[in-house]
Formats: sequence, C-alpha cells, structure tokens
Amino acid sequence: MTALSDAEHARAHELSRALRPRHVFMITIGGIIGAGLFVGSSVAISAAGPAVIISYMLTGLLIFLIMRMLGEMAVGMPGVRSFTEFARAGLGNWAGFSVGWLYWYFWVVVVPVEAIAGATILQNWIPLPNWQIGGALMALMTAVNLMSARSFGEFEFWFSSIKVAAIISFILVAASYAFGFTSGTGPTVSNLYIHNGFAPLGFLAVLAAVTTVIFSMMGAEIVTIAAAEAAEPARAVARMTSTVISRIMLFYVGSILMVVCVMPWNLVKPGQSPFSDALAVMHVPWAKNIMSVIILTAVLSCLNSSFYIASRVLFVLGGRGDAPGWLVKTNARLVPARSVLLASAAGFAGVLAAIVSPGVVFAFLVNSCGALILFVYLAIAISQVRLRRRAQQQGAAPPALPMWGFPWLSYLAIAGIIAVLIAMAFTPAMASQLWVSVLSVVVALLAYLVVRWRRLSS
Repeated sequence: MTALSDAEHARAHELSRALRPRHVFMITIGGIIGAGLFVGSSVAISAAGPAVIISYMLTGLLIFLIMRMLGEMAVGMPGVRSFTEFARAGLGNWAGFSVGWLYWYFWVVVVPVEAIAGATILQNWIPLPNWQIGGALMALMTAVNLMSARSFGEFEFWFSSIKVAAIISFILVAASYAFGFTSGTGPTVSNLYIHNGFAPLGFLAVLAAVTTVIFSMMGAEIVTIAAAEAAEPARAVARMTSTVISRIMLFYVGSILMVVCVMPWNLVKPGQSPFSDALAVMHVPWAKNIMSVIILTAVLSCLNSSFYIASRVLFVLGGRGDAPGWLVKTNARLVPARSVLLASAAGFAGVLAAIVSPGVVFAFLVNSCGALILFVYLAIAISQVRLRRRAQQQGAAPPALPMWGFPWLSYLAIAGIIAVLIAMAFTPAMASQLWVSVLSVVVALLAYLVVRWRRLSS
C-alpha cells in the first residue's frame, strides 16, 4: 500500500507518544465491553432465546473481519492518525471528509447519552438532579482528557481492568452454579433447551438479533486511534487484530452463555441487566449494587473514550483542512485542547437537550446516529478492497498484516454489513434509526460539496 500520512498537515502540532503498552493493552481488551453487554444484551436474549449465543458468534465474526481489514491498513499506513482516513486513501477526499465527520458526530452524541446514563445510576446514591450529576461527569471527563493522553490512558486502564475482572469473575461464579457445584439443586445447563427449545423463536429471530447485538460490540476500532499516541503503533494494532476474536468469545459469548445457563431465558426482562438477574438467581449478596457499580464503570469508560475519540478525529479533520485549522493546535502537554473543548461543548449541549427535550430533540439526535457506525464500517471495508487491489496492480509487496482469504472474506464482511442494514430497514424498532442515519449521511455528503465548491471558488 502507498503510505498516506497527515503529518505534513500538522507538523507543528504533533500529538504525544504518552500511552504506554499497558494502556494500549487494556484499551484493546476492554474497548468493546460497554453497557451494551451488561444491559443491552437483555433485548437480544428476549428476542432470540438461548440461541442468542449464535447471534453473538455471528456478530463477533463480522467484527473480527472488519478489525482485520483495519489492521492491514493501519500497519500498511502507519502515519495515519485516525482510521477514518483510510476511507480517504481508498475512496477519495469526499469519503475522508464525510466518514470523519460522521464518526465524530456518532461519538459526540454518545457523550451525553453516557453522561445521562451514568447520572441515572449515581442518583441511587447521590440525591441530586440528573442534570447536575451529568454535568459533573462531563466536567470530570473533560478535565481528564485535557490533562494528557496518558491521563486518558490511565483512567481507561483502570476502567477496563475493572470490567475485565468483573466479567471473568461472573463467568467463573456462573459456571460453578450452572454445572451444579454451588447451585444446591444440581446443574442448570438444561436452561439452554428446556424452555421451548434452544431456539424457541426460530432461527430467523437469531439472525434478526444480530441487528441488536452488533451495536454492543462497537468500539473495538478505537485502539487504531489510540495507537497513534503509543510508542509502538504497529505492534499495538497487530496485537489488537490477533486478540479481538478471543475477547469476543470470552467476554461476550462466554458471559451470555453463562446467563442463559443459569436462568430461564424467558425470565430476562428487556432493559434490565440480565447479569444482575443471574446474580440474584445465584443468591449472590448485593447483586443489584454490584452490577450497578460495574455498569457505572462501563459507562464512565465509554464516556472517557468518547471524549478522546471525538477530539482526535477532529484533530485529524483539522489537519486535513476539513475542519477549522485552529483545532490542530496542541497545548504544552501535546493535547489538542481545542478539539477536546469542542467535543465537550457539543456533549454539554446534548445533556441540555436530554433535559429540556428528551422526547424530541434528544431522541432525534440518538436516532440520527443509530446506524452511522455501520456506514463507517462499510466505507472502511470497501476502502480496504480498493487499496489492496491498487497495491496489487502497482506490484507492491504483500501487506505485513494481510487480510485473510482476500478478497472473499472482505466481500463477506461487506455483504454482512449490508445485510444488517437491510435487516434494520425491516425491523420496526430500528427502521427509524436507519432512515434518520441515512439523512445524516446525506447531510455530510452535501456539506462536502459545499466545502469543495467554496475551495474551488476561492
């Protein structure tokens, strides 16, 4: 591949190399573990029954293929600071502009969503209004991300450590119960099939559940952004692509398998943590409080990462001339402070919208980015195919970290993403998210045309 570097656009405003290997390692391991696993999995279990583990395996395979394609491009183009720039390399400036801004918008909307979620949990212990707690969380994470990349990495290291330790502990405790060692009534593994079968709602429901499951696995790609501030970016990305499947199998498939082994699937309540319910079934003391702390950790981790990602993507857009140039300026600690503050301002606006107009403005914001990550992944997958084809035509050496089974597995990933988008269109609960997200894509493309016209006419 031809190296594409944005260093020439921001040579005077370099980012730090403050992230240590342990930071990147834990970001890699814990990046995909969020509230979507601890709470959102209840919707998928209710929709597919015990066979939801197949939904998680299919989704994990799709994410695995996408991450491998990202790995190939990241190692082949080490100068790229944000994976969204691979779309520019493969498809042109229009793709770099639109994918970058759409990805930024996605995470900027996630910021207030996570802040409000964290505030709702903390209200159980802190008797303050939701907006005050949400604002305090926003201020805290803004400060963390303004200090240094290392402060972000340190917070994420401990957040991820707690999440990983919690899931491993849950799997061990639940396995002991499911196999009859601690249940008192014998093994409960039969919960997998005694309640109307393994796939009580049919295998079409298993496939449809992928549309719910896939959003809980988003975020694995953030390590390709964090790697830009690591001492050994290529090694960090290579490690990410080689471990992502094991993380998915252990943390997602393993933990959900234990949930449906411990308790009947039809007792899982959508919107309520199935992990908390499973702990209660196993008579674990303080089960609800334990899960509240773990879910809060996952929420704060996502909030922390959202700030980091949004600021770095904006930094790259500024370096490319697709955002105001003043966003590229870094402070004494080599942090793009203005990009962080802009992401913070957008996040505070989202929190305000959630308080003033939760059913209209905030609901529209959430729906407008519901499927954006899928469009971003689709653009990245298509870019990988084009870049690899171009390299082959130019007689370049094979990539150092090649996508397996090229081009067929790349085509499979593209087909999988398109299939999920089509499934969303025919799923009543998700159709509105898809079409409003399509509107966001159209707005981004129109914005590019306006920017391009102004450049040409100036």
